[in-house]
Amino acid sequence: MNTTSLRRPRQNLLSLLGISTPIIQAPMAGVSTPAMAAAVSEAGGLGSLGVGAMDADGARKAIRETRALTGKPFNINLFCHDPATANAARENAWLGYLAPEFAKFGASAPTSLKEIYKSFLADEAMYQMLLEEKPAVVSFHFGLPAQEKIDALHAAGIVLLASATSLQEARQIEAAGIDAIVAQGIEAGGHRGVFDTDSHDEGLGTLALVRVLVERTGLPVIAAGGIMDGAGIAAVLALGAQAAQLGTAFVASRESSADAAYRAALTAESPRPTTLTRAISGRAARGFTNRLTELGAAPGAPAIPAYPMTYDAGKALHAAAKAKGSSDYAAQWAGQAVPLARSLPAGELVVQLTSELKEALERLCGLRTLLG
Repeated sequence: MNTTSLRRPRQNLLSLLGISTPIIQAPMAGVSTPAMAAAVSEAGGLGSLGVGAMDADGARKAIRETRALTGKPFNINLFCHDPATANAARENAWLGYLAPEFAKFGASAPTSLKEIYKSFLADEAMYQMLLEEKPAVVSFHFGLPAQEKIDALHAAGIVLLASATSLQEARQIEAAGIDAIVAQGIEAGGHRGVFDTDSHDEGLGTLALVRVLVERTGLPVIAAGGIMDGAGIAAVLALGAQAAQLGTAFVASRESSADAAYRAALTAESPRPTTLTRAISGRAARGFTNRLTELGAAPGAPAIPAYPMTYDAGKALHAAAKAKGSSDYAAQWAGQAVPLARSLPAGELVVQLTSELKEALERLCGLRTLLG
């Protein structure tokens, strides 16, 4: 029996989000800006702000700055990871391992690590701020908050999205009453959105994951991972997704907060390969290979501390290196399709993507005619 036929019809995602083109800019904490989110939304897509690295006051300021630039809907993304459990032995071993790298730049490794980001699961101030500011859309990464918070955010009129890397996670999202699923394939840049880092990650690709979730859940699906142009968007729409979320595609835009070295890495004629690594932050994330990713993968490397405590060490090492002109330890997140990156203002990129999408759909229609 086809169980999907027994489900209620899927909502129209574009109408739900209040957008005119099926393009969503990924939140990209530390890279997305109010100017970027506003430009994407003004162009008809859904702009996003990653506030997982902010406190409630910083997030409120970012929301208000974005509202000053656009009256269109935009998304606020939150991290729902389990708060870190300190392990002094593991943290000290990691810091000792990195000490020679700090010394190369005339710096010393920190004496201890701290949890630099507060999970939304434990951030009451952030929750209250959302209820007060009522952004049009809120999305969750790494898991879900408590059901009462989901219900309260819904009651405030907020559309809710959540990322899934597997059918099991998607079914948890559906059971919680979330409005749509972001299907994050293994190709995606940045952090994997897995709920349980101790469980097996099958590493499903975007195309397979999208099709599975379209067929086995009743929620609208947003495809994410390895999508850089209109043809990629058309491909996931053909599989049943109602929109595509693009992150790497926007990092080189004028409105991004990416530094010069990051932009150069993205737009190089032959970009460095990407890899999944835990060495930078403590959770699996895809970015350009560098000295820190090599250290994390080296034989005999010590166990990596919990997220985001590892990030405390990674950021300190990057800062020491950057002060001496090196970007060899930077968190330069990028997806597998990074050779297709281009440097365009965010709004212009949305217009270009929409035009490419129309051309791709016209080609598909032509193929359909050829096939009879």
